[in-house]
Amino acid sequence: MARVAFVTGGTGFTGRYLCKNLKNRGYRVRAIARPQSDKSGLEKIGVEIVEGDFTNRDSLRGKMAGVDVVYHIAATYRQEGIPKREFWRVNVEGTRNLLDEALRSNVDRFVHCSTVGVQGEIKNPPATEDAPYGPGDWYQQSKLDGERLALDYFKNKGLKGTVVRPVGIYGPGDTRFLKIFRYVKNGKFKMIGSGDVLYHLTFVEDLVEGIALAGEKDAAIGRIYTIGGNEYVTLNEYVQLLADIFGTEISKIKIPVWPVWTAGLLFEIVCRPLRIEPPIFRRRVDFFSKDRAFDISKAKHDLGYQPKVPLKEGLKITADWYREQGLLD
Repeated sequence: MARVAFVTGGTGFTGRYLCKNLKNRGYRVRAIARPQSDKSGLEKIGVEIVEGDFTNRDSLRGKMAGVDVVYHIAATYRQEGIPKREFWRVNVEGTRNLLDEALRSNVDRFVHCSTVGVQGEIKNPPATEDAPYGPGDWYQQSKLDGERLALDYFKNKGLKGTVVRPVGIYGPGDTRFLKIFRYVKNGKFKMIGSGDVLYHLTFVEDLVEGIALAGEKDAAIGRIYTIGGNEYVTLNEYVQLLADIFGTEISKIKIPVWPVWTAGLLFEIVCRPLRIEPPIFRRRVDFFSKDRAFDISKAKHDLGYQPKVPLKEGLKITADWYREQGLLD
């Protein structure tokens, strides 16, 4: 009989790709989704939908019956206007509800999706899984607390599980990187800082292959894995790859970091009490000033993880999708 996988976040970007990957591996896939979520994409590929909200313990009752492996992908992500308590309600207490229900339902394996953000700025890149924690905001701190909670269940409560930390997810269907693609295409991009900091990305199809493997390999039990692409580059190299795809030129003007960071701080101080979204955020400036590069050799060795999509190819696939959707103008 086919193994049964239970997926949270299945209606989201990464979750949809994971559900498709699991279906292709022969799993019966069950995804939990809130009533208001758009479930049509999952229904088309034969995913069983169960309505519920994992932040509500009672709505999980019985939803994991017969499940072999849980893939917990859903989270409240970093964006303006979300109160601090919401990050902990979803990313920690919601995770606790899922872990408890998995124990109650005798689930064989549990894969908890964390983030490399729990390590914050990388002081000595590339970082291994053992590099120090250093969360830099509420989202990252809540994900760290959720990761530690999952590890405690794996170590002390008899639940076999694994933590995966994705690196910079991109690909068709996601728009988080749309702004930089658009600026480069339209010739409006200006580098903040030197552009020499390191950046690491993961094509979404490679990522979900690594996540799926973490739920299958016995060597993964009780361990943490960084799942990333084969390459990391400087921001200058990243932007040049985009310019090559679009056939555009990159401005040689470079804007100093600290005036922009200070402006972001001032905008946040003024705008947040008024519930106005600031035009500049400090965390967006961090993109230009902090190294993000990771060592994925542990996942390769233990899981047999092998990213297949080179960065340049993945960026072109993503750019083509943006163009098809009319998003680049």
